[in-house]
Amino acid sequence: MKALFLAGGMGTRLQPLTDNLPKPMVSILNKPLLERTMRNLKKCGISEVVISTCYHPEYIEEYFGDGTKFDLKIKYIVEETPMGTGGAIKMAEEYFNEPFLVFNSDILSDIDISKMIEFHQSKKAVASIAVTEVQDPSMYGVIEYDKNGYAITFKEKPKAGESTSKSINAGIYIFEPSIFAEIASDRAVSIEREIFPKLLNNNQKISIYKSGSYWMDIGTIQKYRQAHWDIMSGKCKLVDCDFNSENVSIGENVTIHPSAIVVGPAYIGDNANIGAKVIINHSVIGNNVSIGAESSIIGSVLWNDIIISKKATLVDSVVTASSFEADEIVLLKTLTIIEPLSTKKLSDEAIEKSELTKIEFRKGDKI
Repeated sequence: MKALFLAGGMGTRLQPLTDNLPKPMVSILNKPLLERTMRNLKKCGISEVVISTCYHPEYIEEYFGDGTKFDLKIKYIVEETPMGTGGAIKMAEEYFNEPFLVFNSDILSDIDISKMIEFHQSKKAVASIAVTEVQDPSMYGVIEYDKNGYAITFKEKPKAGESTSKSINAGIYIFEPSIFAEIASDRAVSIEREIFPKLLNNNQKISIYKSGSYWMDIGTIQKYRQAHWDIMSGKCKLVDCDFNSENVSIGENVTIHPSAIVVGPAYIGDNANIGAKVIINHSVIGNNVSIGAESSIIGSVLWNDIIISKKATLVDSVVTASSFEADEIVLLKTLTIIEPLSTKKLSDEAIEKSELTKIEFRKGDKI
C-alpha cells in the first residue's frame, strides 16, 4: 500500500519553532517528525509515499529528495495555495489507483498500520478512520459509531453534553480510490467537515479503527515537549529509539567527560561532546551538540548542531540553532529559547492559553 502525507500546514500554534520551518520538519529526538513517522510506516511495509506540501516545501524536498537514502520512493505535490485536507488528497489522485493510506504529518503515533490495513479490508468500507480516546473531546472532531464499528455522525468540537463519545479523529485514514470522485478539484475541501458527512448521507460505509496506540497532536510547545518525555518513558514506541535500564539512550561517537552526570530519561544524539561537570537531566541532546564544562541542561530539548558555552544553564527550554564561543553567543543562525511559563504548576489548559516568551540572541550578544 502507498501512503500520502499531508504536510502543508503552517503550524502557527507551534511558533516560534515553525517561524521558518514546516511543522513536519520539527525535530523529534534529532530527526524530523516526518522522518520518524516514515520510519514507523516502513516497518509496516510502506515503501512508496507522496508528500503534499505548501509552507516552505523546499525544506522537505531538500531533506528527503527522491527517498533513496531512506529506502523509499517519494513523490511530491505542491499546493500553491492551501487546498485543505480533501483538496490535497484530490491533487494526488494520479498516484493512487488502489486503496491508500493518508497520514496527517503533524501527529506522532506508533500505530501498527499493517493491522489497520487488515481491518479496512475486512470492513468493506470506502474509508477507514483511526480514532483515539481523549478525556476532553471539545477541541477535536468527535466520531460516534455503531456496535459494528461504522461511523454514524461526526461532530466538530462538541459542547458539553452534545456527544457521549470520546473518540476523536486521529488523522490517519485508509481510502478506496473511489473517494476521489467525491472531492471537488477546483477549490479547497475539508475531508473531515465536508467529505465524511457526505459519504454518510450517501449511505457509504466508513469504518472506525480503534488501535489503542500512542497518539499526540504536536500542536503546541507544551505538547511538543511532552511527546519527547513520552518517547523516553516508553509510552510511545518508535523505530531506532532504544533506552537502557536507566532510561538513557546514547548515540554513536559520543564523548562524555567522566565527571559529567546524565540522569534519565535522557537522549544524546550522535557525535555529541559533553564537557566536565555537565549535568543533563530529563533532556534531549541532538546530533553534533557540544556542551561546555559546568553547564546544566534540565528538562530541555536541544536540536542538532548546537554549541553551548561553559557554565550555561538551560531549564525547560527548546533551543533550535545556535553557536556559543567562550562566554559570548555567536550565532550561525537565530537562537530561539522558549523560557518556562511559570515556576508554579499550571494546568494544560492554562499552558495552552499562555503566551510563550521568545528570546532571540544575535551575534555579539552576551548571555
